[in-house]
Amino acid sequence: MKTQLNHPDMDSKKKILFVIGSPNQTTQMFQIYQHLKEDYDCYFTQFFGDHPLTRIIVKLGWLDTTIHAGQFKEKADQFCRENGLRQDYMGAQLGNKYDLVFICNDMTVSKLARSTKSIYVQEGMTDPVNWATSVVHALGLPGVWTFNTSLNGCSNLYDIGCVASIGYKDYLSKWGTERKKLFVTGIPNFDNAAAYSNNNFPYRDYLLVCSTDMRETGRYENRTKFINECIEHAAGRKIIWKLHPNEKFDRALKEIREISDEIIVFQDGNTNEMIANCDELVTQYSSVVYMGMALGKKVRSLFPLEVLKRNMPIQNGGKSAENIAKIAREYIEFNGTKEEFYTYMHSNCHEAEVL
Repeated sequence: MKTQLNHPDMDSKKKILFVIGSPNQTTQMFQIYQHLKEDYDCYFTQFFGDHPLTRIIVKLGWLDTTIHAGQFKEKADQFCRENGLRQDYMGAQLGNKYDLVFICNDMTVSKLARSTKSIYVQEGMTDPVNWATSVVHALGLPGVWTFNTSLNGCSNLYDIGCVASIGYKDYLSKWGTERKKLFVTGIPNFDNAAAYSNNNFPYRDYLLVCSTDMRETGRYENRTKFINECIEHAAGRKIIWKLHPNEKFDRALKEIREISDEIIVFQDGNTNEMIANCDELVTQYSSVVYMGMALGKKVRSLFPLEVLKRNMPIQNGGKSAENIAKIAREYIEFNGTKEEFYTYMHSNCHEAEVL
């Protein structure tokens, strides 16, 4: 892929802000950062909304189960400290002028991201489309008003979108984002399932259940019914249950133990290694189903299998972060308009070169 770059002056590097959120979003951005840190001045911030009402709600603790605050911010802050990453909360603490902003979610898009070159990186699976999706889209409201992630990536408020697959490119363009902005790069954490096949996880040949945080995010779930269905489906096989990081552990464990003492429950641990060693994976609305499919496992999900197959992230041997970083370099150094950049990219870079 030919490039039209002005090489960065090492004494005055351009600045990049990475907006992080959940552990998955944080580690995805970290992998992209690894390919840019030598040539650019990089900073990190937890996901934020800069509307005054949003700030008030965050302070009241009403968003502690979201990536705005709570355990997600605590884990992200800890990750930054452990990896020596410089933080600039909301991009407003250090007086920096940023040349590029990476965002991990566009349900709320800050003024900073709107006024700066911006790149959206898809996190993983989006929630199913429902009546709220259609209403919010029809009224042109921010995606956050769906109270789910069905319109994540569909705001059309960022400049470039890096997505997991052709299926998701189709989905995001259908629900609001201009197709010319979207590039199928693959996404970190979901692009190299084969790497988890050799591991030290001690169990083998079991039914793995990966539950989600539906209740913690305001959606209904009959957990007792789901547990019983999983036990019935296991048909005597060992069951390992991996809880979602955002689930209330004490409540979830109590519900499982009221029905079975034999289910092995994990709150933490490498989910991908657990998937690699199972003989079947049961999920609800979880991106980990894609890892199971990529590893050739039998899977069950609340999503139709044909939808999962269409949207499954491409497997490129772990090159997605590098692919995204290449596009970032192109864009941050490009001197023309956004429209000129789209024309340049689509005329000089066939999408297969990015995959």
